[in-house]
Amino acid sequence: MRIVESTGREDIATVYIADVGDGRLVEFVESVQPPVPREKKWVLIISVLFGCPVGCPICDAGQQYQGKLSKEQLFDQIDFAVRRRFDDGAIPVEKFKIQFARMGEPAFNPAVLDVIEEVPSRYDVPGFLPSVSTVAPRGCDAFFERLLTLKRERYGRGRFQLQFSIHSTDPDVRDRLIPIDKWSFAEIAAYGDRFFEPEDRKITLNFALAEGTPIEADALREHFDPGRYLVKVTPVNPTYRAAASGLTSYVDAHDPAKEYDALKALEAAGYEVILSIGETEENHIGSNCGQYVSRHLRTTASGETPAHDGYTYWKHEG
Repeated sequence: MRIVESTGREDIATVYIADVGDGRLVEFVESVQPPVPREKKWVLIISVLFGCPVGCPICDAGQQYQGKLSKEQLFDQIDFAVRRRFDDGAIPVEKFKIQFARMGEPAFNPAVLDVIEEVPSRYDVPGFLPSVSTVAPRGCDAFFERLLTLKRERYGRGRFQLQFSIHSTDPDVRDRLIPIDKWSFAEIAAYGDRFFEPEDRKITLNFALAEGTPIEADALREHFDPGRYLVKVTPVNPTYRAAASGLTSYVDAHDPAKEYDALKALEAAGYEVILSIGETEENHIGSNCGQYVSRHLRTTASGETPAHDGYTYWKHEG
């Protein structure tokens, strides 16, 4: 793996673009969460596929799908970031989170589970917290069953983070936002109820919430026990795909103190609700969810108008 471009800020996030050969590029991110120092929390966000076949209309990575990364290609991303800061492989960080979420749906790549299993044997990493975010594609039962076993055997008592990205409680809207065959809410809940054990972190139901998108507490309560699930709401980030799809964010990323009636209703229904708004500078770096720098560089190279309020750290050099 050869790093071909990178940019960002040490105190927020850095995006790396790497060439793995055969004309294929991969992106990964390392980030911190100000004001929390790196020794308290350090996050790597790695890619699991070359592109993504799902094609969500808020995500710039859903083009030119070229297959799965191997276990070693997954580890190459982790190893570059780790050795850059901790050459001996000892990671003295209280919470070292690896999110398998930069590019690609993790359930399509069984090598993700190999990596989760082997990280503790490759590094001295007592604070390791694996994080899997999935849209719950149908036909990946073997992945989810092995994930369940792996969590039970190695990552119980709050040492694993599972997130289902569902984006709307309306089935038709959800189908438009996640245009693949996927588990119903009943199927997600049936699996999540098996997955969750006492002392585990609650399972996250994630909504990158677009303006006008239904999010109804009653529809969630029908399937998801607030004792086992929490709700995380994030902005729709400034991506090319979101703009082309006419999707604007319900959440104002520039006003973290703003209150929202939809979120109050979820809280009234008993859910823990996290309004997750990171540093807006990450939109300019291109490190936020749904952003994909390679899409930006291709677009600007063709002379098209750059995305509004995003990717400003990156200039195409020809």
